[in-house]
Amino acid sequence: MSNLDRRAVIAGLTVTAATGLTGCVTTASSPPDAGSPTDYQSMYAAITTEPFPIPAVDVSRMNPTYLRQRVRYSAGEQPGTIIVDPASYFLYHIEEGGWAMRYGVGVGREGFGWSGSATIKAKRKWPDWYPPKEMIEREPRLKKMIVQLQSGLGMPGGPRNPLGARALYLWQNNKDTLYRIHGTFEPGTIGRSVSSGCIRMINQDVIHLYNRTPIGTTVVVRSAGV
Repeated sequence: MSNLDRRAVIAGLTVTAATGLTGCVTTASSPPDAGSPTDYQSMYAAITTEPFPIPAVDVSRMNPTYLRQRVRYSAGEQPGTIIVDPASYFLYHIEEGGWAMRYGVGVGREGFGWSGSATIKAKRKWPDWYPPKEMIEREPRLKKMIVQLQSGLGMPGGPRNPLGARALYLWQNNKDTLYRIHGTFEPGTIGRSVSSGCIRMINQDVIHLYNRTPIGTTVVVRSAGV
């Protein structure tokens, strides 16, 4: 598995993609005991129990392909593994018995994609965001949005923060890659190549994944060309 593309680290924070994951079979069919069709209105309803309100997602404006669903998956990864397929804008959380929970994601735009294997070393609720110095220089408007925080210049967690409600921190070879799986308040960016290498999810989805993902989880990001 190739090393993470360090150029995307320098570039900053937001995500690429295309279509299809070789070696896996995914269908939107549900397990026999899944019951009635998915109630997406409830799944993506507003959340008012968080430190900051999370608005409902207008699912009528979303491509249903990118809404959370359990699918058949057979590619050999161990249950609990997270697989990101930037070519099709999907993140798979592998389950037992040949199933996976599939989420739509936004990925790195052209020139900022990456592939490789990493480990979740930390998890944060409503994380602070520390944009790289290069990003601040490239986007001067950020200077008006950042303040001095405990770990440097950054933006405190909240509804204006681009990391959204949750973040999973990806490390490789015992070093922080600066890549994250994180939430977004812009659901319209799901299914698009919009970031600088991070993997973004609808806030309701990243909370769902966060609650089911322990520290130490393996994350495999496929090559967009595979």
